[in-house]
Amino acid sequence: MKVGFKLLLIAVNVIVFTMLPVHAQEYQLPQYSSRDGFVPIVGRKGMVSVRETIAAKVGADILAKGGNAVDAGAAIGFALAVTYPQAGNIGGGGFMVVHMASENKTVAIDYREMSAGAAKHDLYVDEEGKVNQKLAKFSRQSSGVPGTVAGMALAVEKYGTMTLAQVIEPAYRLAYEGFPVYTQLESSLVRSKERLSADPEANKVFYKADGSNYRTGEILKQADLAVSLKAIMDEGTSAFYTGSIAEKIAADMAANDGLITMEDMAAYEVFEREPVMGTYKGYTIATMPPPSSGGVHMIQMMNMLENDDLKAKGHNSAATLHLYIESMRQAYADRSLYAGDPAFFDVPVDKLIDKDYAKEIRARIPMDRARLSSDVAPTKGLNYESPETTHYSVMDAQGNAVSNTYTLNFGFGNGIMAAGTGILLNNELDDFDHLPYEPDANGNVSGKANAQEPRKRPRSSMTPTIVFKDGTPFLVTGSPGGGTIINTVFQTVMNVIEFDMNVAAASSKPRINHQWMPDMTAIESGVSQDTLNILESMGHKFNSGRRTLGSTNSIVYRDGYFYGAHDPRSMNAATIGVN
Repeated sequence: MKVGFKLLLIAVNVIVFTMLPVHAQEYQLPQYSSRDGFVPIVGRKGMVSVRETIAAKVGADILAKGGNAVDAGAAIGFALAVTYPQAGNIGGGGFMVVHMASENKTVAIDYREMSAGAAKHDLYVDEEGKVNQKLAKFSRQSSGVPGTVAGMALAVEKYGTMTLAQVIEPAYRLAYEGFPVYTQLESSLVRSKERLSADPEANKVFYKADGSNYRTGEILKQADLAVSLKAIMDEGTSAFYTGSIAEKIAADMAANDGLITMEDMAAYEVFEREPVMGTYKGYTIATMPPPSSGGVHMIQMMNMLENDDLKAKGHNSAATLHLYIESMRQAYADRSLYAGDPAFFDVPVDKLIDKDYAKEIRARIPMDRARLSSDVAPTKGLNYESPETTHYSVMDAQGNAVSNTYTLNFGFGNGIMAAGTGILLNNELDDFDHLPYEPDANGNVSGKANAQEPRKRPRSSMTPTIVFKDGTPFLVTGSPGGGTIINTVFQTVMNVIEFDMNVAAASSKPRINHQWMPDMTAIESGVSQDTLNILESMGHKFNSGRRTLGSTNSIVYRDGYFYGAHDPRSMNAATIGVN
């Protein structure tokens, strides 16, 4: 072989590569060679795959020091709040799927944001019956009570081996001592300058005193955020939900027409839920239940296609993409009516993921033509989100796995920082349905199930997923991308388990996205024009205006080795194998 794998393991303790679709060099990995010129990262004792390099190194260091996947996952989550403020956060929320090998236990941790007690369905509706978009997206009234601190703390307390203070400490040091600005962060801050500089607190943190931008390589320090992180290290979650941080957030809200009070902060709950479970051709899929819509509808689509020989039809062939589009069309139609917070709405999960129901839906799909979305209503007879999310995956040598997706909604949330905290506020309440069947910022259409109510969690597309083979975690994956997340994760999983691609190739192939309404399929470059011509002749409509769909971070465990890949669509991601 061109590069000896054993020599590579001896040469370095922690391997860091930038995963690109290279052709000049291939690594013949044990039992799992690279294909199509896409080369996965390899690890023997664990792996992290993260959208930002500094936070990835934090997670790998935790594993190398003996922490488990949950310890590393929480450390990454806190570190991203410092180094990836576009989406990393302690002022937002998300979902984590955890598998603990020693207990053979898989859990779903729901730390989604919760609306304030004063939030009402018509909160943003003006006198003319229209949604005030500024209030819904860029005001303190758009913020839900953050769940990230509670979620990370619960995961560490129940399933980690380290203390909360130990997993926060790297993030605290990064905030207090600073870190070098990287190219993607510089460009993000430049693009968001008008919005961020309008808020005095955010402007103070992200831009220099003279108003100029931080350049790549310059050190960015976040003193207020360091104080907040240190308070959580010293006092635990009480500092955030009932102590000094809660007091600062509530005071900031009260002074600026916000909704969140001390009572709202204290009332926040993190929930440990049963994952949504599905099967596909011998694999078991564990993914996020409601209020995530991602897991339910990904399994629904996989059920629809389980009895089709997609491998024989060919990856991204016209026949395969036709079935993908039609499956997406029905799943997102059902999502528009049935997805919501299970504490407020009876989401018919069992029916939606039922294989007999999937067969009924599949029977309605013609093979020679596209259907119209206007003819594909949410199925009768059942009981009645922003691209700047981020995802990371972690596996350790003990067989534990973490799949975590969390967000502020828009890049940098609503662009507002709670005074004295260094914490960016989310604008997740925009994910609620403000008017029935009115599209949100991501083009998602919803109904009564996702209407805003006090202390309710908005529907989400986040789809952290663990796929099992013979009872052992085989694939850990997830993605940002707003309403496109479900389809991105679905196609990545199918690439690995249906088309037998290595994880790097599976992460790199062109993707499509259909969300029922509007009746249009977004498509990345790289799909054959001949294929598109066939699909168009069948009545499919395409929108090629969107450059990329999603950005996955994935790990496969196979034959005693970890194989990882971060999506080439990401600029500053890293996958690190621990050896």
